Amino acid sequence: MKRKKRPARLKRRLIKSYLTSTISITLVLFLVGMMSLLILNAGRLSDYVREHVGFTLVLNDDVREAEILRLQKILSATDYVKDTRYVNKEEAAEQLTKELGEDFVGFLGFNPLFSSLDIKLHAEYMQQDSLAILENNFLAYPQVKEVYYQRDLVRIINENVKRISLFLMIFSVLLLFIFSTLINNTIRIAIYSQRFIIHTMKLVGATRSFIRRPFILKNIGYGVLGALLANLSILGLIVSYRQDFEGIFDHQQVGTVGLVFAIVLVFGILISWLSTYLSVNKYLRIRYDELFYT
Repeated sequence: MKRKKRPARLKRRLIKSYLTSTISITLVLFLVGMMSLLILNAGRLSDYVREHVGFTLVLNDDVREAEILRLQKILSATDYVKDTRYVNKEEAAEQLTKELGEDFVGFLGFNPLFSSLDIKLHAEYMQQDSLAILENNFLAYPQVKEVYYQRDLVRIINENVKRISLFLMIFSVLLLFIFSTLINNTIRIAIYSQRFIIHTMKLVGATRSFIRRPFILKNIGYGVLGALLANLSILGLIVSYRQDFEGIFDHQQVGTVGLVFAIVLVFGILISWLSTYLSVNKYLRIRYDELFYT
């Protein structure tokens, strides 16, 4: 009975060890994929923020609505304008009434507000020098009374985008080092438990490449399996929360998603191969008595 229990117990331990290694690698590769997704969409995120800060063109009170619509059409056709929205006096009064919580038009007896055009620009034009030129261009239209935009907010956004980009680069390098270390430690622990098998193979005359091959193939298999599970998890997350990330991440960008999957797969294979190669070589170099203390 004892002889039958030992192989079953050993088999359970091996399965548990393989399962633990696969789960550990999968979790780390999932984080690698999410980090890659964040980096690849960092530019889109900054564009999203910039494009939600725009101009308000306050229009002259005597301008006819047909002229306003014509101006809106002209501006929409330009390269720098992404979106335009016409707000007439009545809509402006309704919005302000909701914000104030009282009917100021009834109190004053007239509507003091002007019609306006809200303009959103493409992200590349949201720079201080470009905005100054565009402001003068907008004022050149006879229908425009005044141009308003939040200069300080635009400046702060541009400065913070640069800082965040630098921080993201440094943070990504640090995370990549941590992820590599985690997978490396997982593989090293797995190989450590088989160090005596490596030494035995060396004693019977097996070459180093012959000894390394099964370990490398097995751990690359863990890397590939972990990458596939991580990619499936990332895909599930993207599909489940696609509406929450609308505008920040385009889930229909097949090229970007495919690139993230490729990064996860290559990273899983590369780090598994390198960690296994170095770990097996370590036990091929040391003497038998040193196996008890490493």
